[in-house]
Amino acid sequence: MTGHSSDNDIRTQYPSACRSLNLSRTVYHYRPDTTRDEPVIAALQAAAERYPRYGFPKLFQILRRQGYPWNHKRIHRIYCLLKLNFRRKGKQRFPVRNPSPLATPEALNQSWSVDFMHDALACGRRFRTFNVVDNFNREALSIEIDLNLPALRVVRVLDRIAANRGYPVMLRMDNGPEFISLALAEWAGIHA
Repeated sequence: MTGHSSDNDIRTQYPSACRSLNLSRTVYHYRPDTTRDEPVIAALQAAAERYPRYGFPKLFQILRRQGYPWNHKRIHRIYCLLKLNFRRKGKQRFPVRNPSPLATPEALNQSWSVDFMHDALACGRRFRTFNVVDNFNREALSIEIDLNLPALRVVRVLDRIAANRGYPVMLRMDNGPEFISLALAEWAGIHA
């Protein structure tokens, strides 16, 4: 036999090679048709651009309503291939705010700041502190410490300070849940 092999030799060799590799002969001859998915890709991309917030089920319904005969498995494969299954983060729009600068107080009792803080003891018990500060000279007017500080107790502390120093012109506080109470709102409406 010469160095060249004839077509008959190749035809007899490749079936035995496929058998030894445990490979089907149809798989050996298979050539994928990549152009077959182009209409699906075009239709899916058009639907996804038109409805960017829709997921796969709704996009599949839209394609079905448009009359395309493709089944859900094929469309889902291409949906994942195009990476449409990843959530896209939209722009986070914040409301436009024009905060006014904080006015610096020019006298005592012009502005008080109140706030709650919390900490824990070595044994694990949590406690809270209610702090009142005069903003003019940064003097701590009161620090009330307890395991529980209800709104009526906060009002009593503010009245006790006001008995010694007078009521403030303005009371600064954050929008925490501690300050959303009827008793404190009434006190602030009357005295501050």
